[in-house]
Amino acid sequence: MSQNKPLGFGIIGTGAIAGMHAAAIEACKDSHLVAVCSSSAERAKLAAEKFKVPADHELNAFLARKEIEVVCICTHSGQHLEPALAAAKAGKHILLEKPIEVSLDRADQLIQACEEAGVKLGVIFQNRLKPGYLKLKEAVRAGKIGRLLLGTAAINWYRDPSYYSSSSWKGTKEGDGGAALINQGVHTIDLLLDIMGDAETVYGQVKTMVHQIEGEDLGAALVNFKNGALGTITGGTSLYPGNPERLEIYGDKGNIILEAGKIVTWNVKGEEGNQKDGGNPGGSGASDPMAIDFKLHQGQVEDMVAAINDDRHPMVTGKDARRSLALILGIYDSSSSNRPFNLV
Repeated sequence: MSQNKPLGFGIIGTGAIAGMHAAAIEACKDSHLVAVCSSSAERAKLAAEKFKVPADHELNAFLARKEIEVVCICTHSGQHLEPALAAAKAGKHILLEKPIEVSLDRADQLIQACEEAGVKLGVIFQNRLKPGYLKLKEAVRAGKIGRLLLGTAAINWYRDPSYYSSSSWKGTKEGDGGAALINQGVHTIDLLLDIMGDAETVYGQVKTMVHQIEGEDLGAALVNFKNGALGTITGGTSLYPGNPERLEIYGDKGNIILEAGKIVTWNVKGEEGNQKDGGNPGGSGASDPMAIDFKLHQGQVEDMVAAINDDRHPMVTGKDARRSLALILGIYDSSSSNRPFNLV
């Protein structure tokens, strides 16, 4: 893509995750950061100093900048829709943080607005780019472990109480959509669905056991997939000190297990020994939400640039991101009704 002019990116929302986006944008040779937009004049001033680019606190002024071609939305989860609608109307492509939104209605409005405006919509699920996960996915697609039988996702993490008490939106239903599953667990649940396919029904239970929050800090679920396989999900932010996330995929010819994105078990019929990969780019947020680097975000920025230049879909589309949201909301609905929830 070196023959193309670098695309101008802008960032809406200047909290912690915005720094990850800014670093990723600047590290990509085909993109550059043009401006940021914050929620107040005071925060915009601080953001301009931090990111070394112009900063607006009025969304219309930010979107009026013609040099911005792609908007990264880094507001909290329950405030993705409104800036996305405005950005789409302004003809800007959109790359937003997970989850896509906190309700299916708001997610569908967002997806529809981008389709009607003819702009690309990508959603950050950077763990799809980890080498161990890519190797697992390739093995499953090649039929190496045979017919899929069971997929398990375990995101048994921990967050210090200050993680929630220092924020006005984390752990709230309006701002976060819930807590442990929709915020922390969504990454590994996305991987589970990417491998196992669509879920058909789910029976789940969520509880708030340790933290003083509105959403859950503990959850577990049993999933029936459309292909006949079963799945289990456990997750929490109350499970001190926090273990690396695990994804376990079992077929009738073997199984592959990832821990923090790294292959720790490779049992495939006809292949001798375990094929473990040695690296873990991106890190794990098991006990520290910022214990990750920007390299995988950079991969999604590069993919977004390529999607625009090549006129193709981004790596993770809005419809892709909707799947994990639907399953997590299904777990919440199942827990409140104490009965299985039908996802189809």
